Amino acid sequence: MYFKEYDRLDLAGIEREVLPYWEENKTFDQAVSSKDAERSFIFYEGPPSANGMPGIHHVLARTIKDIVCRYKTQQGYRVLRKAGWDTHGLPVELGIEKELGITKEDIGKKISIADYNRKCRTSVMKYTKHWEDLTRKMGYWIDMETPYVTYDNKYIETVWWLLGALHKKDLLYKDYTVQPYSPKAGSGLSSHELNMPGCYQEVSDTSVTAQFQMISDTLPDFLKKYEKIHLLAWTTTPWTLPSNTALTVGKKIRYTLVHTFNPYTQKEVYVVMAQDCLDSVLSQRFEPSTSDQISYPDRPKQKIPYRVLETFLGSQLLDARYHQLMDYVQPYKDEDRAFRVIHGDFVTTKDGTGIVHTAPTFGADDMHVCKDAGVPPLLTLDTQGVAVPLVDAQGRFIDQMGAFSGCYVRVEYYDQAPEKTTDERIAIKLKRENKAFWVQKYKHSYPHCWRTKKPILYYPMSSWFVRTSALKDRLVRHNKSIH
Repeated sequence: MYFKEYDRLDLAGIEREVLPYWEENKTFDQAVSSKDAERSFIFYEGPPSANGMPGIHHVLARTIKDIVCRYKTQQGYRVLRKAGWDTHGLPVELGIEKELGITKEDIGKKISIADYNRKCRTSVMKYTKHWEDLTRKMGYWIDMETPYVTYDNKYIETVWWLLGALHKKDLLYKDYTVQPYSPKAGSGLSSHELNMPGCYQEVSDTSVTAQFQMISDTLPDFLKKYEKIHLLAWTTTPWTLPSNTALTVGKKIRYTLVHTFNPYTQKEVYVVMAQDCLDSVLSQRFEPSTSDQISYPDRPKQKIPYRVLETFLGSQLLDARYHQLMDYVQPYKDEDRAFRVIHGDFVTTKDGTGIVHTAPTFGADDMHVCKDAGVPPLLTLDTQGVAVPLVDAQGRFIDQMGAFSGCYVRVEYYDQAPEKTTDERIAIKLKRENKAFWVQKYKHSYPHCWRTKKPILYYPMSSWFVRTSALKDRLVRHNKSIH
């Protein structure tokens, strides 16, 4: 092999010279076959998906892969390279459903499962020729004659064999986790998908600072003399309030008991919030009073007086009980462990009230802190006896939710927006029942599904897990033997 000297850079010209030479002399094949078969380095490409056109980022990634393979070749290894095609289902399914004008519920009715699968298989390999052409032109050495394809039965059976092996070793178990979920796509989203450009959009949501009435005889002695103490918790997702089963505080955060009036019902109330949140919670409509006797103002725009009565640590509230805020559904097990004040390291006083409304079915932090404290999630049993949350997979409240049954929890899920959103209706109900201390619109950044452009939910999804913790030491030991 000789190397030609060029007086100017002409990458296209170099390509036209080098590629035919490689093909004529079977350079790639020789780079593999000429090496000792006993000294092999196996490379399976993390497969791209052939249902979309290749882009410059694929060229970059493949260049880095090729550098590794060529380096190992120069070290004397026989580097066997296996190409593959990822036929991941959801984008393909959504594309076919859009093309045919159907939804998931129509499969098996308007179109047979076999025809639907056939359509998807054709679509998923749509751009294979473009990928093969790019692979050749960029000089990426990989065996594309016999690729592995993830919809192929041989591949699928291999995955099942691996799962079977894990099961025999008692390393598989089923549980649920709260994950980003797109009701409109019918699928969970990875953290990678959630961080794609444009996924976070500014929205204006109804926020509620809810009043949770405490059960007096569970409070510390110095608070028992006050009537109907309420803990205040702020949320930008009022639709999660019916699923509340805990209030989370910080052990070392200082809290205050405030005597004032509810601005909607004008009822006298004793409310608890973090001391550092006092100004932000009460600044808009309230003002401190110097008098021991306070009354609701007789003029409409006059500010409501308040007095700070007690200051104490969050640790003094732990395990205190409160009345369920919205009692549509009761926990189907461990009911006596629900509706308690618990501790969470994630609680701060940067926003809200320093008390976190906690619904373990609709928040990852909520799920973990409740699991640690033994607080059950609020689930109900369906007709098959399966525990389900209060919101279904389409983003609608289940039938047990009274006047809210069948309502979408996000207005964006409606084809035609209702007069009032579900959050607004919940806020109105809580106002009337003396359970809302403050309601206002709140602008914030909220994640959306990159496929459907609709807001996601943090939703409990049943999943299978591998018990890697049981093999941690062995994994670390073997990892050190890899070169």
